Amino acid sequence: MQQAFRSVDLPSPDADAVNRIIGLSLGNAVTGLLSAERHNDVQLHQQIEQAYRESYLSAEHDITLFPHVRETLEALRERGYWLGVVTGKSKSGLLRVLERFHLSEMFYVLRTADCTHSKPHPAMVLECMQEMGVAAEQTVVIGDALFDIQMAKAAGVRSLGVSFGVAETESLLQAGAEDVVHAFPDLFAYFPALQELP
Repeated sequence: MQQAFRSVDLPSPDADAVNRIIGLSLGNAVTGLLSAERHNDVQLHQQIEQAYRESYLSAEHDITLFPHVRETLEALRERGYWLGVVTGKSKSGLLRVLERFHLSEMFYVLRTADCTHSKPHPAMVLECMQEMGVAAEQTVVIGDALFDIQMAKAAGVRSLGVSFGVAETESLLQAGAEDVVHAFPDLFAYFPALQELP
């Protein structure tokens, strides 16, 4: 994002400002970082967004998974849980990441910011619940950003924060997270094996 701003001769937003917009759709993220007098400059928005996409694509090969991601996802599925992804990424970006790490088969539903409302609007969660036929009491959002927790609250579902992303533990708890975990395997304490229905 900092490179994108520099590419249009604007000062780079500082790292804290960029961290605060992680999780939003790209358009909303750019708006959140621009000064108020530039919010309606459509051409500038488009230039920054395109520069961001190009910069992100050139660095995408450096992305790695957090420790124990695959093992945790596999174990949760074996315990009977249905998994989905709700993200501020574009659908094409999400599909590239899932394909690269061979994770596509892990998830039943996907929602991205270019196919529905951006977080913290509850649409992503509500649409996934409807598609899978599950109720609010059967749904938990797990996220590392305040927008994730706010989205869960707006959708009327439980949420857990993770401390190894962009938001601090205390901020996630204050936003309404039920608890905050510090490593992927810590999730097992919240998701025991589901009993088989008779």
